[in-house]
Amino acid sequence: MSETPKPSPVVPYLSVRNGIEAITFYEQAFGAEEAERYEFEGKLGHAALRINGGVIFMADEFPEHEAMTGNVAPPTLGDRTTFTISLQVDDADAWHARAVEAGCTSIRDVTEEFFGRHGKVRDPYGHVWSLVTMKAQA
Repeated sequence: MSETPKPSPVVPYLSVRNGIEAITFYEQAFGAEEAERYEFEGKLGHAALRINGGVIFMADEFPEHEAMTGNVAPPTLGDRTTFTISLQVDDADAWHARAVEAGCTSIRDVTEEFFGRHGKVRDPYGHVWSLVTMKAQA
């Protein structure tokens, strides 16, 4: 593990099932780098991952502590999520292909949009990732 990253003022905090397994998946699918990990009650209590210059936090869901944590994993919501993680990348097509090869489901193939190239995937833990390559500014 590397040094704990200094997070930006706003950091997505993902609730997952099988968090330790999810870290390995995010390393393969999105090139994540584990920076910090704490286990609690045999599950992932907290992790910080660096992805493409940004940071996300994640932990296993703890339904017995939901009143304190305030969140649950997408499977608890019927495989739905309440947000999308927007990841700006150098090559949306390549990132999309790598994510799908690692096990994500494409929910929107990469297409040309007014702002650049854009596609979406759902990871095996229920989270939706928007992969965007912005057009160069003239």
